[in-house]
Amino acid sequence: MDILVFVVIAYLIGSISFAVLMSKVYGLADPRTYGSGNPGATNVLRSGKKAAAVLTLLGDAAKGTLAVVLAQLYAPENYTLIAVVSIAVFVGHVFPIFLHFQGGKGVATALGILLALGWKLGLAVLATWLIVAMMFRYSSLAALVASIATPICALLLHLRPELVIATAVMSLLLIWRHQSNIQNLLTGKESKIGGKK
Repeated sequence: MDILVFVVIAYLIGSISFAVLMSKVYGLADPRTYGSGNPGATNVLRSGKKAAAVLTLLGDAAKGTLAVVLAQLYAPENYTLIAVVSIAVFVGHVFPIFLHFQGGKGVATALGILLALGWKLGLAVLATWLIVAMMFRYSSLAALVASIATPICALLLHLRPELVIATAVMSLLLIWRHQSNIQNLLTGKESKIGGKK
């Protein structure tokens, strides 16, 4: 019963779209109507309003952290609960009930989750994303590389098996959500960071 309650709470937390909320606060167009159509920080950045994009990034990351921390506080030794909650909040972001299950790709939320699971893990994955993003200027490519690195880093940092599995599930979902980006990267049509599509 505890797991079911926490899964529902985590999913609902994940379903809150800061891209849509921040766009409304700043009087911007709905992020689902321009650029990639993705309600995430990278697409909000295409509006030209950096503050909205930054707040979207922080909000999406914070909700991932919040859900996991709540589970950790309630049952710090129940790694199965923590792992399931991690996946639930991520799924909430990707398939939010408040947006007809059409959500973001999960990069910022995944980072927030990873930082809660272990700050070393979160920083290692963030560093991977930053290095690739700075080198190639493609947010999607950086996310894909970071996704592949995530479960590897989790293993190297000796996270509990349940948590390693959770990071692998999130990574697979994130890669799947980037199918169109992968195609665009292969055909040279992918937009670079800061560019307007």
